[in-house]
Amino acid sequence: MSVLDKILGKGPSQAIESDYMDLDLASFETVSGDRPASMYVKIAAINDLKDTPKVKDEVYNGNIVIVDISRLKMDKITYERVLKDLSAVANDINGDIVGLGDQKYVIITPMSIKISREKIVGGA
Repeated sequence: MSVLDKILGKGPSQAIESDYMDLDLASFETVSGDRPASMYVKIAAINDLKDTPKVKDEVYNGNIVIVDISRLKMDKITYERVLKDLSAVANDINGDIVGLGDQKYVIITPMSIKISREKIVGGA
């Protein structure tokens, strides 16, 4: 049976186990061991204004930080204040800041690292 027949629903309606492949994403994650890096990509979630100093410290320490700000969208005043603080940090150290994923995430980079606003692939 061809792939087109399967898509159009011709032939057996049940999927065959060999049609799918299990991906073990953990096998793609490697640990660099004891070698320290000069820069890290850190993940953070800001739920309140009190969470911003930790994020700011990471950026001042030279790390790239990806921040989940989705919980702040319910409080517009806090949302705008946090973004203003994070933008000031990026501006202060000649870094960069950009919203990502329908403004659910913010990426902040340290000195001399700029974020391209052009998509490589995947639409306009």
